[in-house]
Amino acid sequence: MSFLELGLTPSLCLPLTRLGYKEPTPIQTRAIPAVLTGTDLLARAQTGTGKTAAFGLPMIERIAARRQGGKPRLPRGLVLVPTRELAAQVHRSLATYGAPAQIRVAAIFGGVGVGGQIQSLRQGADIVVATPGRLIDHMQRRTVDLSAIEVLTLDEADRMLDLGFLPALRRVIPSLPRARQTLLFSATLSDAVVTLAAEFTRDPARVDVSEGQAVAPTVTHQLHTVAVDRKRAMLTHVLTQEGPIQALVFCKTKRGSDRVGEHLERAGIKAAVIHGNKSQGARTRALGDFKTGRVHVLVATDIAARGLDIAQLPLVINYDLPLVPEDYIHRVGRTGRAGRSGRAVSLVSSADARLLRDIQRLLPAPLEHVAVQGFETTHAEPSIQNPSRTRDWSRRTGFPRFQRNATRKAGHRRSRAMEVA
Repeated sequence: MSFLELGLTPSLCLPLTRLGYKEPTPIQTRAIPAVLTGTDLLARAQTGTGKTAAFGLPMIERIAARRQGGKPRLPRGLVLVPTRELAAQVHRSLATYGAPAQIRVAAIFGGVGVGGQIQSLRQGADIVVATPGRLIDHMQRRTVDLSAIEVLTLDEADRMLDLGFLPALRRVIPSLPRARQTLLFSATLSDAVVTLAAEFTRDPARVDVSEGQAVAPTVTHQLHTVAVDRKRAMLTHVLTQEGPIQALVFCKTKRGSDRVGEHLERAGIKAAVIHGNKSQGARTRALGDFKTGRVHVLVATDIAARGLDIAQLPLVINYDLPLVPEDYIHRVGRTGRAGRSGRAVSLVSSADARLLRDIQRLLPAPLEHVAVQGFETTHAEPSIQNPSRTRDWSRRTGFPRFQRNATRKAGHRRSRAMEVA
């Protein structure tokens, strides 16, 4: 099947061929016709399967077909995303898709001055791609007019909930016209995402092309057990055993990311670091250096790395396991994209038993335990040898398991939402 057969006009399909899009992906095949009908949509697809084109192309088709000449060019499409990097990525994609139809796309996100964004909005934009916090800032300044929005897309909806953006969404969405089309795209369909869809959509069609798998089957998952004080040495070993290789390394804190980056530089490995304390300019330069190969390793926190679209990234390393298990899905989704193979390696210490167990529940098969010579641990590893050792946590403490998980996740979301802003 071709993009033309999905109902898109030839003028929109032509640049897709030049971009290397040979045929629609499963999410595009099922979502584009549904969106073109005007119905609301709740869609799940693994990261890296072409979700941006799945909602962007039919949005552009609708806006171009119903363009009103002679009137002020108010935004008619709004895409909300959780992070700056994802906003920039989606903006680039939509601007490329919409160029043949002369669709103007504006990007609104934090970390940069508002002056350029205000100017872009004043010149007229058909589609606005925004993070919720910066969009609310423009709403308060009265520099953005959302009264003509016809299509709203919530991209990476699960991630927005995880980062604590629900209050911000509840401020933005009621200001939009009630007669609109709402599209919700997510890598996972948790109960919270389904509840979000029920609140903001009207009888949505549902598309699920994940086949019950949280991550792409092209990704292999490995773990190395290692003592905490030898993690940096293990990281260096993993990065050098195959010669220079591009890798994305995840740490749980900004300070930890800086320390790992400094360690790699001392070890002779070209590395760059991005996290919430870095300016947007510094983050953009670091990502650019990584994409062009000037640095081989990008060290990042979950906040900064969300939305990174790096072609043919072969390796993702979890230096620290994520505190929220769903973040593992988003991390490893940076590799194995568009049908390519990828590898995810986690460095696991004895303190990571609970985190590893929670992550394992999301995966169809156990992570492959690969022992590394010279890094053997001398103590029992509960995460590997005795995963049930902490199962009676609720009985020992008196707290119900669901309450313990909810409390831990809620506190983590609050802290990370503050970092995003």
